[in-house]
Amino acid sequence: MRTLQSWLDEYSESHRNPTNKQLHWLCVPVISFTVLALAYSLHWGLALAATVAAIWFYAQLSVTLAVGMFVMSAIMLAIAAMLPNLVWWAIGLFVVAWIGQFIGHHIEGKKPSFFKDLQFLLIGPAWCMDALYKKVGISS
Repeated sequence: MRTLQSWLDEYSESHRNPTNKQLHWLCVPVISFTVLALAYSLHWGLALAATVAAIWFYAQLSVTLAVGMFVMSAIMLAIAAMLPNLVWWAIGLFVVAWIGQFIGHHIEGKKPSFFKDLQFLLIGPAWCMDALYKKVGISS
């Protein structure tokens, strides 16, 4: 299995432009939220299963990262549980956030990493968490 740092390094190769980075720091968490919210709207158990699977993936890379992603996922699920008309919120935000992602990649001039490997759909949130950790002095 690849290391967290090798995943983050490869992901960072197509996320160097400051505007693209800012769009990703905003859009990646929104996309993560909307995926969990859509799963929650279908059945809370589906959202829980998706969260457990993702946390397991992150724990294989870094326990510290997995803890942060667990906390973030719990917050996202709590928000999802409170929103009325959850499906429409999630779909609308999902579409807008993906448009933001593709605008960022257009500015960057590079394709999204997940075109190469779908696992990068899980690395994007890890990349954001790693950036947050660095800002507060935590090593992932």
